[in-house]
Amino acid sequence: MIVGKVVGSVIATRKNENLVGSKFLIVEPLDSMKSEKGRIVAVDHVGAGIGEMVLIACGSAARIGCGLEHSPIDAAIVGIVDNGIGL
Repeated sequence: MIVGKVVGSVIATRKNENLVGSKFLIVEPLDSMKSEKGRIVAVDHVGAGIGEMVLIACGSAARIGCGLEHSPIDAAIVGIVDNGIGL
């Protein structure tokens, strides 16, 4: 699981039919959790917003976490951080 801050959003008018209705957010992982790719585009099914700290699941856990097992999802926001002691 990755902890990061939502820094933007992505609007895609054309996408895979399994992703219709999904919201996409750009997340900057914390320095200690940087992925090799830098920022992450994640599907948001918890209602996160820009500036919020979030928890991200990746891979098959992302698809299961948002109930879209048959969708092309590699990262999903699965929680909003209320208190991040030590982050």
